[in-house]
Amino acid sequence: MRKSLDLRTILSVCAYSTLMAFGAGAISAQETSGSEWVTSWSASPQAAWKGDFPLPTLLPFNLWGQTLRQPLRISLGGETFRIVISNEYGSGPLIINDVHVAMAQEGGGIDPDTDHTVTFSGQSTFSIPAGAPMVSDPIPLKVANFAELSVSMFFPSPTPVETFHWDAQATSYIAPGDQVGVAELTDAGPISTRIFLSEIIVEAEMGVRGVVAYGDSITDGAASGPDLNARWPDYLAENFASENVAVVNAGISGARLLQSQMGENALARFDRDVLARPNVETVVILLGINDIAWPGQLFAPNDPFLSVDELKAGFLQLAARAHMNDVRVVVGTLTPFEDALLGSPLEGYYTEERDALRREINDWIRTSDSFDAVVDFDLLLADPDNNARLLEDYQADYLHMSPAGNKAVADALTPEVLFGND
Repeated sequence: MRKSLDLRTILSVCAYSTLMAFGAGAISAQETSGSEWVTSWSASPQAAWKGDFPLPTLLPFNLWGQTLRQPLRISLGGETFRIVISNEYGSGPLIINDVHVAMAQEGGGIDPDTDHTVTFSGQSTFSIPAGAPMVSDPIPLKVANFAELSVSMFFPSPTPVETFHWDAQATSYIAPGDQVGVAELTDAGPISTRIFLSEIIVEAEMGVRGVVAYGDSITDGAASGPDLNARWPDYLAENFASENVAVVNAGISGARLLQSQMGENALARFDRDVLARPNVETVVILLGINDIAWPGQLFAPNDPFLSVDELKAGFLQLAARAHMNDVRVVVGTLTPFEDALLGSPLEGYYTEERDALRREINDWIRTSDSFDAVVDFDLLLADPDNNARLLEDYQADYLHMSPAGNKAVADALTPEVLFGND
């Protein structure tokens, strides 16, 4: 699809292609002629942080002699699919003894009639090198649009959790022993993070188009409600599934454009989370509020207050790299945040000075000719009586959107906005 690729993206795509070509995962003639791969679900990997950061990781100390079961809902379905497990931030090899996938049932259960052992380069027990992802062989299970899957992994030896996704907005489960193929887990405890699991890639119909939602907690779905699938990328996927469009969420709560802490900065992870994915046509960027609000308060007490020129340069870098790879760039204006985190230990997230910088950036986004489309989420979501705050019906905590607010964001991303006049 793309006419030109930068070097890092070429290497990333080659790595994925090599992994996909091994052993039982060899790409068939059908896959190359009558279908195309596209990412249908994702949870962007983050490095687990240390105790000097104000938010807890919510992770277990390690996984040892335990089963981890992670339910999820894909966007677009397909004839077969692959899963990706990431050891990107691991300090050593990640050893997994057994992986199964099945259709999910409520409460962490699975439908045993759909249970499949997952192999990686033909192996069911495997080791992922530090810093690497591993792509599974194709799994012969046809999945519909919005199918709910459950991926179960067994860890036989003490395994530190160094790669994860903090704000899953979904409940996963940890249970003792090897229960990967068991219909109902015994003695399972819930967790609210994603661990190691990073992508589901489906074999979709020819002509599939991928859309990546690239942002922070507003995109990641913070405060939208666990297990509701009420993030704005979820609603966007529902709007476009009948058009052979897959939508993936590459939001990271706490993500910033220019600095790293809760995940790498947006410039650093752009290749992995956007450009290296197969058949991506459009990226929707809604990012920057943490760059404005973090400096000088508890999240980043020593970081300098950023200038508008520094933030503009970050957006322009993302746009340039996307355009070099024939990816359409849609940018949203930054949403209002007065009263965000008011009364919490993180009070001070909003100030008039920070809001002035947000407005200045928004004015530039609206008038810039560097993007293929701009959506004015600020205007869409602001309270008309106080445009520094989110409209009451659209807000969950005056920083993040309610499901109604997320639906409004998704509905503003029309076919013309996402794909132009194609």
